[in-house]
Amino acid sequence: MRGTLSMLLLAAVATGCNSNKSQAPVVAAPVQGAAANPAEAPGAGLSVSGKVLERIDASPYCYLRLKTAQGEVWAAVPEAKVEKGAEVTVVGAMIMKDFESKTLKRTFAEVYFGNLAPAGGAAPAGGAAPALAPNPHGQPGAAPVPVGKVEKATGADARTVAEVWSQKSGLAGKSVSVRGTVVKYSPGIMGKNWIHLQDGSGDAKAGTHDLTVTTQDAAAKGDTITIKGVLRTDKDFGSGYTYAVLVEDAKVAKK
Repeated sequence: MRGTLSMLLLAAVATGCNSNKSQAPVVAAPVQGAAANPAEAPGAGLSVSGKVLERIDASPYCYLRLKTAQGEVWAAVPEAKVEKGAEVTVVGAMIMKDFESKTLKRTFAEVYFGNLAPAGGAAPAGGAAPALAPNPHGQPGAAPVPVGKVEKATGADARTVAEVWSQKSGLAGKSVSVRGTVVKYSPGIMGKNWIHLQDGSGDAKAGTHDLTVTTQDAAAKGDTITIKGVLRTDKDFGSGYTYAVLVEDAKVAKK
């Protein structure tokens, strides 16, 4: 991902445990791992393990400088109690290059944005991410959101999730309205909030049961909402993160 993309809502003033803001950015070594599934929100494929050398807090996230088998790397995860010297694994990571943190007033050559694996969830040999909860749209260890049949949105541009997938070629560049249940909500990634929406339609095995949406509006996991935005197909953010179907800049109505 190029530096022209900014990532993650970092609103608070950073305070640090063993922080050193004057330190030059660390160039991360490559980490092996599969790219994200197109049906996933950003950051579903990489994992990195190592010893915590430094931690810098920037609520609601913290930056960790890790000593790995490939060298030193920086990772950013949601706030957690991580002590210097601890061995950790960051999963579901997305690498950002030349990332500028306005909160910390520094630029990182590379940062892996992801989530801490549960205790004992270290990545296996080869760098592949450990198996997470059966629901691929939840955070590690999170309970899946039950999704029943959701009533279809109204209006000329109304579609079910399955219809968006089946009609994607004809709908590309056009407005669509979809009502469904939020099964995953990731705020402040690349300056947007990311939603995974399901309505009980589509095929889970084929990935046509889930719709990825970007928005400036807020939502919560488990909410039933109606989104209205522009459908994009084959959207490529780089670093292997390509979306066959993506609804961008959507407006969210909680009904």
